[in-house]
Amino acid sequence: MGYGSEKILPYNENENKGTQVKRMFDEIAPTYDPLNRIISLGLDKGWRRKGIAFLKPFSPQKILDITTGTGDLAISMAKKLRPEQITGADLSEEMMKIGRRKAEEAGYGKVITFEQQDCTALTYPDNSFDAVTAAFGVRNFEQIETGLAEMYRVIKPGGHIMILELSAPGYFPMKQLYTLYTTTILPLVGQLISRQKTAYKYLPESIRVVPQGQVMAGILRKCGFTEVKIRTFTFGVCSLYTGKK
Repeated sequence: MGYGSEKILPYNENENKGTQVKRMFDEIAPTYDPLNRIISLGLDKGWRRKGIAFLKPFSPQKILDITTGTGDLAISMAKKLRPEQITGADLSEEMMKIGRRKAEEAGYGKVITFEQQDCTALTYPDNSFDAVTAAFGVRNFEQIETGLAEMYRVIKPGGHIMILELSAPGYFPMKQLYTLYTTTILPLVGQLISRQKTAYKYLPESIRVVPQGQVMAGILRKCGFTEVKIRTFTFGVCSLYTGKK
């Protein structure tokens, strides 16, 4: 079964999605962090805090952060969870270069390592991590179910998954306001700052059709997760999915 966001491609129909997503994030990496703060109105920091709060009671010591990007979630987890090791995995080497610098500057260069990985075909052994996380990256998976199954595979029995993903509000008036913002304002701001019109046209399109709510929860259960729960923030603009292996 295919999911809508798997079919939304940044550039063309001639390359697979993973190749295109890697190129897109390599190109926007230099402006990604400041632009992300502007576009999210700074709300992304609070969303990450709530995701980390879910993990805190379990004290995970070995964490894999999928689609780590420039390392914001990994660095926040290092500060608040004090794990022994965090591995940040991403397709984009240019994004991770920035993440490595930020981790060093924050004093977590020895705790956080960054590795280039295809998140739908991880190289880690089964049952390797106490927790696996992903912030705002599942919609970029070429095969969502395969990616989530890989996350399940590398989690230790009793370990947890924590996914933050952007979502589209379904009710008036936020639905209409969100549509206006993402289809008009977001691409314009993205183009002005990053000079990358394509990337910020792709973003709202991928959010609109990524599996959400009970559909995403159903995929997690199908992959084997139990205790699957959903929380939404900011009128449904962000969703938190959690579960246990």
